[in-house]
Amino acid sequence: MRAVYRGLAVAAAVAAAAVAVVVVLPSEPDGVVAGPVTAPPAAQPSSGPSAPASSSASASASASASSASPSETVTPAAPAAQVTPTPGTSLAPGYTAMEALYADPRVPELTAKVKRMRLPAPSRRVTKDRRSGLAVPKLPKPWKTYGPAPFTTRQVLPRLRGGTVRGMFVTCPLPIMEQKSPRDSALLAARWTLNHHPKGARITWLASQPVRHGWMLVYRVTYGKRSSRAAVVVVDGGMSKPGLAFVTVPDAQRKQWSDIARVASGVRVLG
Repeated sequence: MRAVYRGLAVAAAVAAAAVAVVVVLPSEPDGVVAGPVTAPPAAQPSSGPSAPASSSASASASASASSASPSETVTPAAPAAQVTPTPGTSLAPGYTAMEALYADPRVPELTAKVKRMRLPAPSRRVTKDRRSGLAVPKLPKPWKTYGPAPFTTRQVLPRLRGGTVRGMFVTCPLPIMEQKSPRDSALLAARWTLNHHPKGARITWLASQPVRHGWMLVYRVTYGKRSSRAAVVVVDGGMSKPGLAFVTVPDAQRKQWSDIARVASGVRVLG
C-alpha cells in the first residue's frame, strides 16, 4: 500500500508541472512581446508623395553612397546655367530693343496704311556732317546754325516769346542700337526723339518710305493740346554706325512745316 501511495504522489506532481507549462507558454504567435517602440515618421504634406517611398529612396541612396568606393562616388550634376541676354542685343533681361518698342504705348504700330509722301527736289545748299557721313540741307531763313552739342550739326528756328519749344534740325551718328533693317532702325530712332519733346508726347505716323541707303519716317507728336511735326531719316553713310537726321517743328511755327519734307528729300551720303 505504501508503494501505491508513493506512485500516486509522483503522478500528481507531474500533472501539476504540465499545467504550469501550459499557463506560461503563449498559445498563439501574436502573443509574442512587441519590440521597442520607434519614433513616428514626420508628417507629410497632404498633396505630396507618400512618406515611405521618399524614406526608402533616401535610405537606399545613402546606403549606396556609403558603400561605394572613392572611385565610384557619384558627383552631383551641376545646375543648368541661366540664360543671360547677350550685351548689345537686348535692352533689358528678356527684352530686345524691338520688343521694348512694340510694348511702348507712345509709339503705335507702323502698318501698311501709312502711305508715302511726295518729296520735293533736294536742296543744293548742304551742311556736311563728317562724323555721320551725311550731307543734309542747309535750311533758309529763319533757320540758323546753332551750337551743335550734343549733336554733330544743329539748325534751329528763333525761339518764340513765351514759348518752351522751337523748331530744331540736327544730325548725329545713330544714337540707338542699329537693327537688321533700316526701317526698324528708323522706328527706334523715332521713339528716341520723344526724349526731345515735351513730357507725355505720343506719335502718330504720317509717312513711311525707303530712301537711298536708308529709311524715312514722318510723324506727328502730340503733347497735351499742342503738337509738332517731325521726321527721322536713317542713312548708311559708310561710317561705323548709320547717320541720323532729325527735324521737329512745333505747331506754333507751322509756317516751317514744309521744311520737314525738304529735310526728308535732301539727306544723302557725303561724297
